[in-house]
Amino acid sequence: MRVEQMNNFFVHYFNVLIDFSPRVISAVLVLLAGIWGIKIFRKVAERIMIKRELEPTVIQFISDILIWGGRILLFVTVISRLGIETTSFVAIFGAIGLAVGMSLQGSLSNFAGGMLIIMFKPFKVGDTIEAQGETGKVMEIQIFTTKVLTAQNHIIYIPNGVLSNGKIKNLSQKSTRRSDLIVRTSYDSDIKTVKSELESIVKNHPKVLKSPAPEVTVNELTDATVNFAVRIWVKNADLQMVNSDILQLSKTVVRI
Repeated sequence: MRVEQMNNFFVHYFNVLIDFSPRVISAVLVLLAGIWGIKIFRKVAERIMIKRELEPTVIQFISDILIWGGRILLFVTVISRLGIETTSFVAIFGAIGLAVGMSLQGSLSNFAGGMLIIMFKPFKVGDTIEAQGETGKVMEIQIFTTKVLTAQNHIIYIPNGVLSNGKIKNLSQKSTRRSDLIVRTSYDSDIKTVKSELESIVKNHPKVLKSPAPEVTVNELTDATVNFAVRIWVKNADLQMVNSDILQLSKTVVRI
């Protein structure tokens, strides 16, 4: 009797497997074709965006959205091929989405911040920015965070939510910058002579721009020193080198 029951059991489920196998094969084929199709679609979309000369940041951002949208659509298609009712999944996903949305409000804020950064472009990849107490070169604008490389070779990830809502200083948006240096000298020095020699130093430096013209003014009289403000305009790439040169050369004309 047990042998007959076992035979009936295996026959029943074998028939079920035979009946269900076309759906499984179809779902697997759809899955493989979908994965391949998503990759092709992404490549085609990126080529179109490159031809339209969109910025790399925008291309990467849109590509990520297309990939995840395609994966979700592929998942729904595969489960429908298996004969599973998608309406129940929609309800489940809706409930899960609400719960996740409540628990991940910060992440949604970061996503919205990333969209705002992409749309309004306060900075782009390659710019040097100062934000949230950090200064560095923007390496990548991701969906939720912005990747920044500091001068100390540190990688910092700043959440897009606080970044888009906070103060951002873009140090690369203009090709030139003004550098404000303070040079101190003692009261024993001849103020007019020191001022004249400082003016000569900045005017003769090959990398100090002639327009706007450099300025040397008495900035402050302290108890021990006379402080000169040296304001010069330079190209962004020359800033650090020129600052070092001016401070080094000014040492020859001041007395402390």
